[in-house]
Amino acid sequence: MSKTPLPHSLRFAFGTLTVLPVRVTRWDRDAARGGMLCAPVAGLGVGAGAALVGVALLAMGAGPLLAAVATAAVPAALTRGLHLDGLADTADGLGSGKPAEDALRIMKQSDIGPFGVITLLFVLLAQVAALFQAYDTSWARGALAAVVSATAARLALTLAARTGVPPARPEGLGAAVAGTVPVRGALLVAVAVVGAAAGAGALVGAYDLVRAAVAVLAACAVAELLLRHCTRRFGGVTGDVFGGLAETAATTALVILSLG
Repeated sequence: MSKTPLPHSLRFAFGTLTVLPVRVTRWDRDAARGGMLCAPVAGLGVGAGAALVGVALLAMGAGPLLAAVATAAVPAALTRGLHLDGLADTADGLGSGKPAEDALRIMKQSDIGPFGVITLLFVLLAQVAALFQAYDTSWARGALAAVVSATAARLALTLAARTGVPPARPEGLGAAVAGTVPVRGALLVAVAVVGAAAGAGALVGAYDLVRAAVAVLAACAVAELLLRHCTRRFGGVTGDVFGGLAETAATTALVILSLG
């Protein structure tokens, strides 16, 4: 586990994973380890903000579709769109079919290619559709979906930063956090998040207890598949890959939470 004091770890997590005005006071490998272990806490904050906006709109008389759109927009706003941008860049790199070095160069370009556009379109449509179905059932299920999906998204980052996963480049956020988290620590955080999700689901209903836990597990599983593919394809992870993993995990969790 990290030797960095908790305040520094939380500062790293919120300062690098959100646009909240949190100053990162330490930028070293140990601080990165603590920050990535605390990544789900940052996700919890993002999800709570998204749920608050969605529920507030419902309370003011808005329909579930508008609440769903707003809920999907809040995480994008609170991350300045970095995770969505990372998803698009990762899709362009993977879809290019070029060698790793050329694919990484494509991912660093400022424009978004056709693979990125298509991926963003379908991912955002899936997120809004899943949130609409949740809110259409009840405000509580919509709020649960917002919080669980955002937390699962950041848990995917904790797992991706584990020891043994190399960076694809020697610079950037990916290199700063890659391989910093001990496998045991990552697994303990995962167990805690699954348990917390199940507990939150239990407040909504017995079936939601199981569904919330399964949503987190499925999100981690799908993100792991993407992580392994990117590691083979690019030789490691980048900041863009981390963003793609977060959005993939969030979308997977939302889809699972919309079923049944």
